[in-house]
Amino acid sequence: MLTHAAIMCRIMTELPIEIRRSRRARRLSARVHLDGHVEVIVPLYAPGAIVDDFIARHRRWMDARRAERLQQWVPEPFPPPRLGLPALDEEWGVTETTTASTRSYCLELPDRQLRLHLGERASRAESRALLIDWLRHYLRPHFERRLTQLADRHGFHYDSMQLRRQRTRWGSCSRRGVISLNLCGAFQPPEVLDYLMLHELVHTRHMNHSARYWRAVEAVCPSWRELDRALTRGWQQVPQWVFR
Repeated sequence: MLTHAAIMCRIMTELPIEIRRSRRARRLSARVHLDGHVEVIVPLYAPGAIVDDFIARHRRWMDARRAERLQQWVPEPFPPPRLGLPALDEEWGVTETTTASTRSYCLELPDRQLRLHLGERASRAESRALLIDWLRHYLRPHFERRLTQLADRHGFHYDSMQLRRQRTRWGSCSRRGVISLNLCGAFQPPEVLDYLMLHELVHTRHMNHSARYWRAVEAVCPSWRELDRALTRGWQQVPQWVFR
């Protein structure tokens, strides 16, 4: 009989899969991303045998969905010539240059121009990490300011804000009032980002998705249904380099 490690090794060789254990997950689920990347979300303490069985039962679906995604997927150039941030109504030009130094850094130039200065031995992964790091630091004050404005306008109180880069979650709110937002919200229309923030702010009062919660959401965002659908489709607006 094959061991769990052997089974996983065989499956991973045939179909690259990322196994992500989550404290919030209540059941196993799978997602095939736009670039064909397959992710299986697993409850924190789910036994390996259950994970093996789930992957085996859904293998045909994963293969078909991945083939479909890869057929549709067109690789984007990196660095991107333009970096659009619809939520902020901004667009930045991006250029890349190599320096004799071993240090890499990102420089903001006039007229919303970014220049990635790469050390002579910098890899493509380092160049990508440099742009993501700039994006995270640039967005934080913008997100914090907008979240505070919405909280004050509607009478919400939260403890602090975190900015993350996640593949499957747009946001969350802890019982201590710590709101986590996905930086990918910057690639959505302003009204969609506002909805995301309001969605999490309402969780400071209702830590669930009960009928009372959704009534509270509708009170501050009457068009939440349309915006929620737009947010679900929002992954299609996220540039490939953010995750790959």
